[in-house]
Amino acid sequence: MTSVYVDDVAKAHAFYTEVLGFETRLHMDLGGGTLFVTVGAAQGAQPDLQLLLEPGQGPIADPYRTALREAGLPCMVFSVDDIEAEYQRLRELGVEFTQEPREQGPVVAAVLDDTVGNLVQLVQPKG
Repeated sequence: MTSVYVDDVAKAHAFYTEVLGFETRLHMDLGGGTLFVTVGAAQGAQPDLQLLLEPGQGPIADPYRTALREAGLPCMVFSVDDIEAEYQRLRELGVEFTQEPREQGPVVAAVLDDTVGNLVQLVQPKG
């Protein structure tokens, strides 16, 4: 399990599942408005790999996310089979990209805004 700091766990959960196509692995209400939510690759792929949607407020999370975003750096990278098709699909769903697909060394990469404070890079190996 790895985590990503997000502005709003419920909004992040909706984006990562309904837009990016991940599936919910864990969704627990810990009380007091606190959610523990993880997502993973759809259809049971990579069952041992989960992404924790971590509340992103606090003295560590806020400066970290701000610095990454100001530098234009994605907080994570996801591999896709067909970056052009995924780029078009996500654009049709209203996803904003800070970088359209373009060649970067051995991959074609695009960068999107996850709507909860992060940039996410999509990559497809060339060839």
